[in-house]
Amino acid sequence: MVKGTRGIAAALVGLSLVGIVYVVLRPEPVEVDIARVERGVLEQTVIDDGKARVRERYTVSSPVSGTLARIELHEGDAVEPGTVLARLLPLASPLLDPESRKAAEQRLASAVDGSRQAQASIVRAQLARDEAGRDLARVEALAKGGSLAASELDQATVTARMKEAELASATFAARVAEHEIEQARTALARFTPGAAGSEELAITSPVHGRVLHVLHQSEGVVPAGAALLEIGDPRALELVADVLSQDAVAIQPGMPARIVHWGGDHPLPAKVRRIEPAAFTKTSALGVDEQRVNVLLDLDGAPDEWGALGDGFAAEIEIIVWSKHDVVQVPTSALFRDGDAWSVFLVSGDRAHLRRVDPGHRGPLETEILVGASPSDRVIMHPGTGLRDGVRVLVR
Repeated sequence: MVKGTRGIAAALVGLSLVGIVYVVLRPEPVEVDIARVERGVLEQTVIDDGKARVRERYTVSSPVSGTLARIELHEGDAVEPGTVLARLLPLASPLLDPESRKAAEQRLASAVDGSRQAQASIVRAQLARDEAGRDLARVEALAKGGSLAASELDQATVTARMKEAELASATFAARVAEHEIEQARTALARFTPGAAGSEELAITSPVHGRVLHVLHQSEGVVPAGAALLEIGDPRALELVADVLSQDAVAIQPGMPARIVHWGGDHPLPAKVRRIEPAAFTKTSALGVDEQRVNVLLDLDGAPDEWGALGDGFAAEIEIIVWSKHDVVQVPTSALFRDGDAWSVFLVSGDRAHLRRVDPGHRGPLETEILVGASPSDRVIMHPGTGLRDGVRVLVR
């Protein structure tokens, strides 16, 4: 009887020792951060720095050589068509300077050619605007009847707006060209025999707007063609962002965008108007040469919402190249390469389980999962090298 009791006691001691050894040698659980697989809206965006700029700007230059009186206008001053921007006094004996007369004749001829080209541009822009208007009316009728998707209506609307803007730009160019002719004729008249040699030449504004830059304010002699001021309408703004050429291929006119970090308390809606066809080389902050492409965007909304923006103001531009509702998505930081595939670690109980997935579109922070994960699954964020299939984990 005593021997049986001793055997049981020895067995219990042995089991206790085994348990202690197991507890001591058992691997500690890996501490992990987790997130849930969710279903919702996902956007794929191209994000880059950009700036606002006046869409139509006009550089006022001296039509002839002369003595410039001090320009009294300052940046921000409003001007109207006919407002005197600068005054020129002639140099001595302009009739004895045949080269100046020849230059004035060439300037007039160039201005006339520019006016003809501007008028032709107006005709083309009017035809394009009218055609876009007819297309929009047709698309609106089909969309109202349910025969076309809303995206096609949006594209037709954007195209009509773009053509309207192109017509406005052509009209602006025509007004400027007519003003150039007037200034060139005035300048040429000074080289005509019998012209008053001491007559002052007033340089006037061709358009409504404000003075953006005064390029030559002090009094002094200026040559023909010297830039004096730059004027434009600061409420007719566009945004320009130089994006990587690899990103530019995914951008199309009409795509929606957001203007953020511009100084206001809310993002500004915008739409892509044009992607320039030629790239240029730009050196990054890390000293790497990059091929970049300018993307031009129009602000979409009431001017009062972005009235504080000005020419040259910086902003961050988010162009939405793809968007979809009801998308299964995980944080991008949960994905990692596993051989030639993508995988995640799912957490079930206190164990990590390796799961291969098929990712789709990628947003700024989340990635679409086509196959391999379901809503409410828990995934491990930033999986480290210590994780293996079946490893015990401890959620922080």
